[in-house]
Amino acid sequence: MEFLKFLFVPTILFLVIVAPLWITMHYRSVSRSSRSLNQEDRESIEHMLETVDKLTDRIGALESILDLDHPDWRQQVNRQERDRE
Repeated sequence: MEFLKFLFVPTILFLVIVAPLWITMHYRSVSRSSRSLNQEDRESIEHMLETVDKLTDRIGALESILDLDHPDWRQQVNRQERDRE
């Protein structure tokens, strides 16, 4: 009987302080892991990044062609933008 009296206070402290914190931290970690990207989302993002890289290369190629054919095209674009404002 003396042993049960000895465990009464630690058991109450565990149930009042430790258990709620433990449960809260557990469900926070579960929530964080569910917010991460799944494989399908990662593949989609990879595909979009590849597309962006291709489009960036195409824009660079078009700008170099315009630089060769019409060297002052950038100044014309800047003037048109200023005129609009």
